[in-house]
Amino acid sequence: PRIVAYLGADRETLDWWTTSGFAGVVREATPHLRVAGVKFYADGALGSRGAALLAPYSDDPGNAGLPVTDPDSLTARVAQVVRDGLQPAIHAIGDRGNRAALNAIEAAIPVARPRIEHAQVVALEDIPRFAELGVIASIQPTHATSDMYWAEDRVGPERIRGAYAWRRLRDAGARVVCGSDFPVESPNPFFGIYAAVTRQDQEGWPEGGWRPEERMTREEALACFTRDAAWAAGMEDEVGMLSVGKKADFVIVDSDPFTAPAEDLWKTRVLRTVIDGETVYEAGEGTTDDESTVR
Repeated sequence: PRIVAYLGADRETLDWWTTSGFAGVVREATPHLRVAGVKFYADGALGSRGAALLAPYSDDPGNAGLPVTDPDSLTARVAQVVRDGLQPAIHAIGDRGNRAALNAIEAAIPVARPRIEHAQVVALEDIPRFAELGVIASIQPTHATSDMYWAEDRVGPERIRGAYAWRRLRDAGARVVCGSDFPVESPNPFFGIYAAVTRQDQEGWPEGGWRPEERMTREEALACFTRDAAWAAGMEDEVGMLSVGKKADFVIVDSDPFTAPAEDLWKTRVLRTVIDGETVYEAGEGTTDDESTVR
């Protein structure tokens, strides 16, 4: 597999990385591993009420969450990473956390392809800033279908309009890319594609999808997991599409995700995985995935 890795944001690690010369060793010795940037944490998670909000939780009026990294420190550390030539990727769940991440990126401009991981609850007035600042909204569609049972209880009917707001972000001109957030969620990309297209759980609930106005089309969802994700990692000249001059990385699946019934997208099964033109995984005929062959 190809691995795009992000360093921890502690100063000791970053000083070692920028002064040891190890970056060049990694590039030469492990062509399938690339260190692209640094992962920061602006806040915690919504489910545990640790995500930093601009106003208290609707179901916990005395609590507005807590920043994991002080906003001033986040701004200074992001600026240093940018000076070191690394890509900042900032975990931000709550609207206060996302605002702190956007402010840190704005202060560090010019920044090459800054990412906000999750961009889960964003104040409506901050959504246009993603496009204005060139910030990638790196989202995980299955978070919406995992959280939809209780998310509005946490933030209320007004703030939920800016939560898991993929269509609002796209319509505002933001670059939206998709991933899984494994091991929090399954790494299966077809679970994410299904969630993006239907905004339903795998039982088909709720009918019509949760906040269906925020759904993606199939074409958008597939691009977000492939072409656009490659761009966000700085690898658009190598992978992300099947085209002349790019690496022969692809999968063969058992159904066409462009034409299969939407309710069946999550059931899509990989029959073969090819990396650099070499088959590295093959599903055995009539077997389950657990009985398949990995080479």
